Amino acid sequence: MITAVAADFLAALPGGSVLAGLDVGTKTIGLALCDSGWSFAGPAETIRRTKFTADLAQLRTFIERHAVKGLVVGLPLNMDGTDSPRTQSTRAFARNLAPLALPVLLWDERWSTQAVERAMIAADVSRAKRAEAVDKLAAAHILQGALDALCMLPRPS
Repeated sequence: MITAVAADFLAALPGGSVLAGLDVGTKTIGLALCDSGWSFAGPAETIRRTKFTADLAQLRTFIERHAVKGLVVGLPLNMDGTDSPRTQSTRAFARNLAPLALPVLLWDERWSTQAVERAMIAADVSRAKRAEAVDKLAAAHILQGALDALCMLPRPS
């Protein structure tokens, strides 16, 4: 199931589930994880993209290792909320995650990378270290936004 509606995603999840956030780029996929109580999201790792089958295998290993039950994929909408070629590519990527048999929430990621970059610059992180960490930190930013929204919804019984 792929949805952009947080309530539908919530209904598809078992209680106390670990979720993963994905920041899908053309060269890398940033990964983040949350705790089972959905209090906080943190950066996990970055996958260097190659062929999709290899990317999917790395994702599957990550998901199994961390017992992930749902995915939050950052959706790079235009500033006016419309789709761009990157948005369409991300939607196709999400559809291709079907073999993982996990619910997928497409989450608006506008400004996520910029917010993370600004925070790292303010913390005086070097350019090299920023480049190394930005994708997984952006994934954590995306996941945290989704967690904050999901926690405001009534949990299905």
